[in-house]
Amino acid sequence: MKGFQETASSEKTPFWLDPRKRAILFQLMTFAVVGLLAYYLTSNTLINLKKQSIATGFGFLQKESAFEIGESLIPYSAANTYARALLVGALNTIKVAFIGVVITIILGTIIGVARLSTNWLLSKLAAIYIEVMQDIPILLQLFFWYAIFYETLPSPREAISPGAGIFLSNRGVAFTVPQAHPAHLYMFLALMSGCVIVYLIRRWARKRQERTGKIFPAFRVGIAIIFGLPFLTWLAFGAPLGMNVPKLGGFNFEGGLTVSPEFIALLLGLVLYTAAFVAEVVRAGIQSVSKGQREAAMSIGLRPVPVLNLVILPQALRVIVPPLTSQMLNLTKNSSLAVAIGYPDFVSVANTTINQTGQSIEGVAIIMTVYLFFSLSTSAFMNWYNKRVALVER
Repeated sequence: MKGFQETASSEKTPFWLDPRKRAILFQLMTFAVVGLLAYYLTSNTLINLKKQSIATGFGFLQKESAFEIGESLIPYSAANTYARALLVGALNTIKVAFIGVVITIILGTIIGVARLSTNWLLSKLAAIYIEVMQDIPILLQLFFWYAIFYETLPSPREAISPGAGIFLSNRGVAFTVPQAHPAHLYMFLALMSGCVIVYLIRRWARKRQERTGKIFPAFRVGIAIIFGLPFLTWLAFGAPLGMNVPKLGGFNFEGGLTVSPEFIALLLGLVLYTAAFVAEVVRAGIQSVSKGQREAAMSIGLRPVPVLNLVILPQALRVIVPPLTSQMLNLTKNSSLAVAIGYPDFVSVANTTINQTGQSIEGVAIIMTVYLFFSLSTSAFMNWYNKRVALVER
């Protein structure tokens, strides 16, 4: 009887007084307004483009680019298409972002731990670094590091050589690298296989310890496997020792590996700037762990380093990972400032494409799509990792 009365009363309630129906109505109205606005903007843009005889679409991607790109991870020339040019720019962005994220996490973690050190000098130096780097805009830092190469370093003919086949000049840094050999590919495959094997061994060792209490030396075994497999592969191919040494030829070095000043300046600026924020994230995460955890670990005889690695950091990760994800995204997006110092990242190549083709709307849409893909991919990976390191309640 009571349920029948509630049903009857709800049927008599006008829809504008029913919160659920009213919410649905508001959502439909919002969707309609947004749809009409999008239709107006799209139709108005197409009409204006037609009046000015500007072609639309992405057909320009298959046309010849007719411009060179200073740095490329894949073969490229001016005879290639705009699509390949944009791919080169995207790979350059991925290169600087990936290397920058790895170095930033390592440097930021070290500085964050040093900020909490009981050593007064070390703690103050870390604090000064954090304050200085956070207060200087990243664009100014890029200009500073870029100017260092062109104002303080000599020309290639007078390059500074600290030894070991390294040459510093205003054209970048030239390194001696091993000569190309089939063994290198198999050594890389051996390294990847070793990483997989070490991961499986760590899982097995953890389950074995939980079941029997016996500790397996997974770290030492892992180091031996990671370095041993590539070394054995190198020996199996006859231990090739040939080196490709950079030599001065004309106005620059030939051979070896040369890293451009634009790339170095961009990497330094991104890493040093973002590492200051990562250090604060690490410091906050460590401080979120109660002192009782540290005292309990010390009471059973653990040294400070094992306490940090085994007790503090695993619990602090649940606090560190979410803001760390934001800093990784910031580093990737800040790499678009590379256009200010001439590094051919994706935005720089896309701007050149827009200037040559006049396809500004399509070009900006491509830039937005690519950076959205970078951000969503990074967020998805970090969310997966965050679930992996989350504490399991018992």
